[in-house]
Amino acid sequence: YSGTSILTDLDSFQEVVVKIERPTYNKPFLGGFRNMLTGVEFHNAGSQTKPKKRPDKGIQLFCKETQTVLEKNKVQQTRNTTSTQMTKVGLYVSNMTDKLLSPGKYFTAEEYHKRRLEAVIVLQKYFRRWHAKNLVQNLMEQKNLRLAQEAQEELRKKREKEEKLRREYERKLNPKTKEDFELLYHDLELWMQEETERINRTLTGAERKAALCALLEEETQLIACIGMHKLNANKENQQQAILHLLEKCAQPRRWKAYDGKITEMDTKDTLRGKELLEIYRSISTKDIPKDERTAVLLTLRCTVKEHECKLTQEIVALIDREVDLMSREVKEHNLEGLRKRICTLFLQFIKIPKFNPGVAGLLKVPQDPLKLYKNVYFCHSCENYLSSAEFPVPADSHTIGRCRLCYQLDNEARQREAYLKYRLILENLRKSEADYQDDTRIVSLVQLPDLQYMIENIWNCQSALSACSDLYDLVMVRWDKQHEWSPWNTILLTKEEAEAHLKLCNLQKIYEAPFIHRIKQKHIRAKNYFDQIPAMSPFLHRSNNQANANSYK
Repeated sequence: YSGTSILTDLDSFQEVVVKIERPTYNKPFLGGFRNMLTGVEFHNAGSQTKPKKRPDKGIQLFCKETQTVLEKNKVQQTRNTTSTQMTKVGLYVSNMTDKLLSPGKYFTAEEYHKRRLEAVIVLQKYFRRWHAKNLVQNLMEQKNLRLAQEAQEELRKKREKEEKLRREYERKLNPKTKEDFELLYHDLELWMQEETERINRTLTGAERKAALCALLEEETQLIACIGMHKLNANKENQQQAILHLLEKCAQPRRWKAYDGKITEMDTKDTLRGKELLEIYRSISTKDIPKDERTAVLLTLRCTVKEHECKLTQEIVALIDREVDLMSREVKEHNLEGLRKRICTLFLQFIKIPKFNPGVAGLLKVPQDPLKLYKNVYFCHSCENYLSSAEFPVPADSHTIGRCRLCYQLDNEARQREAYLKYRLILENLRKSEADYQDDTRIVSLVQLPDLQYMIENIWNCQSALSACSDLYDLVMVRWDKQHEWSPWNTILLTKEEAEAHLKLCNLQKIYEAPFIHRIKQKHIRAKNYFDQIPAMSPFLHRSNNQANANSYK
């Protein structure tokens, strides 16, 4: 604000307050002039006051240029100018090339659209034919591909079955493991039952007794033959177990880094294990030249002589004896007993943690005598004290019972059942549950006898869908894959059916109500069986609570 005086009369002035508004923008230069005498510049001003704002009428207004359309008229003419010349007086025009045109049949718009519709129908007919041919061709290709895949799948199954039969035949012909001898005894029992039934059906009186006695003699001979195979297999398995133990002692320490790579490190104990493993392999090798055998014995002598004890003294004495006998040209077969004795004593040397520190954690018998009093139980059948791992305790058992060897001997003598098929189902079940990585624990509590009871008494040894009774092709999977596996959340299916079952999301929509009701009844029977097991009680109560909550929802 600024004050100024205004002359009102001839001799009177009035003070007036003037409001000065400073512009917020630079005013445009409109020209001016400069005083030649004083040099002061004067600029022309467009306006000194702010323009008055128009009142708002409440409607949007546009200028004339926006409301009107610019129109322009322009005369056009055809490019080709034509004309017609007619015959007249003084001019002759030839009509030899003229044509007589007559009007055709007139058709209405309805007829025109009808013709267009008929043409469109013809086009659609040919297009649909082309589309149908392509569709049928694609379906035929898919059918042929499906038939080829099914034929290939059938061929694969046939080959797998033939390979399985071939492996079983080889296992029975050259048995090596406990499962192989189980199959042999099981086949022997089946053969005995068939022969006994045939004799009882065809013979009577003294002939029947004589045939049964002959059958018993033949069974005795077969059992003796199986026993000889078992002794030979035990020798081979014992040698393989020894080499496996020594290879474990020689294995380097391994761990996985953050990037997934495996790092290996040889320690003093693993290097010692490798050295002893190489020496044992060398002295166990047969049919080697005398100079190489002498070099191996001298290496063994230097190795064991590092530790002075009664065992090493005996090994050194046996080595000196063998070297002396080889120098006297003693035959190889006369030295076999001496060489076996050297191998046996050297194996005892290897199993002493003082001489081989890496073997301390691999021995079944702990070096500390106080540890023998823990987890050791007495078998009333063979009257031996064994560790808890040697007792197959079922989930519903309240006592320790007999050891594994006694169960195996009793099975070979009486029932002669083959548990391999049940063992394979249990192994596949535990592997599949480990892949879920949801901390399932019930599957570890179920033992082989429990699984056998479920398959034989609850599921009747057949698939719930196709009734396939080949146990080698059956697997146990989750009924509802959202919950952990349990005897009351399982179903017995073939491998192909199980793969398709695990892809389902809503079981109530896929399976029919009678089938679901039948599966639920089997689950109730499994609950009644495992309800007697104390270890299963917490899981049963939790399952019942979940079922009640779901029914309430």
